[in-house]
Amino acid sequence: MGILDFLSGQFIDVIEWTDDTRDTMVWRFEREGHEIKYGAKLTVREGQVAVFVHEGQLADVFTPGLYELETNNMPIMTSLQHWTHGFKSPFKSEIYFVSTVRFSDLKWGTKNPITCRDPEFGPVRLRAFGTYAMRVGDAGKFLKEIVGTDGEFTADEVSNQIRNIVVQEVSRVLSGSGIPVLDMAANTADLGKLVADRIAPVIGDYGLTIPEFYIENISLPEDVEKVLDKRTSMGIVGDLNRFSQFAAAEAMGDAARNPSGGASAGLGMGMGMAMAAASGPWGAAPAAAPPPLPTQEAAIWHVAENGASVGPLAFSALKSRGLSADTLVWTQGQDGWKKAGDVPALAALFGATPPPLPPQS
Repeated sequence: MGILDFLSGQFIDVIEWTDDTRDTMVWRFEREGHEIKYGAKLTVREGQVAVFVHEGQLADVFTPGLYELETNNMPIMTSLQHWTHGFKSPFKSEIYFVSTVRFSDLKWGTKNPITCRDPEFGPVRLRAFGTYAMRVGDAGKFLKEIVGTDGEFTADEVSNQIRNIVVQEVSRVLSGSGIPVLDMAANTADLGKLVADRIAPVIGDYGLTIPEFYIENISLPEDVEKVLDKRTSMGIVGDLNRFSQFAAAEAMGDAARNPSGGASAGLGMGMGMAMAAASGPWGAAPAAAPPPLPTQEAAIWHVAENGASVGPLAFSALKSRGLSADTLVWTQGQDGWKKAGDVPALAALFGATPPPLPPQS
């Protein structure tokens, strides 16, 4: 083998990138002196593109495939080098491999609460967080706008900038959505799509796309959530007296589990015993005065006829029904069904009965 053949063989290159990481977006092929032999083999795998940069200028971009570097498949490089005919000598160029796979499960979240106007609660502060995926859509633009001359660029280096853009648009979308806070959980998919559409043009200027965007949670401040939980609990309990008994039982249980609680435990037990005493026998509703009977004009009556309850009926309607004194009637505030003749408010229906005559002397 001649000396020329030996020297020529030193420049035969196999240019490729086998990525063994999960977060590398750009990797620069290191060739001493950046000298590449004419006819070198370039392998671009699926999920990659190879970008040639010559003297600081973006040159040819190669999509997945196997290439033998010649003038016919390097039109931009040929133009930059002013090669008017085939060349055989090595040339200098930087080669960047850009990953075009999805980088998923990237986190975003609001650092500060977002103030919104809620139709039910008024001004509220919301927090939101979720995940997104990004990928390189335009390798050349991504290199020029973001990477520069970085020899190994990872997803973490751009995720902070993307996160700021996401949070800004999330704040705008949530504050302007007009959706009640309690209904936002049912609309996270639509809100997420709206945010993704809003950020797409900005992200596109970086050569990136956002193929997936998710809002996982929208929450109120912790103090407001506690108040909302109490409000929900009251709606479930319904009866304030039973809720008081339940609270007393919880206080006594906490005191029993914490005998060293000192004054606070004694206070809890005292409150529980006071509530229990006020509630009467354990588990029974506290005694309460019955509500006053309504006036004759305002009362609404129910009448037992043929084994069924007929009503509600106003007092004036009772007159036309021809009630007997033995007819059973009931109205709000009355302790069970009573005979009409025993109800003072209905005495006018049966006429006044004179008292017994006094004894004659």
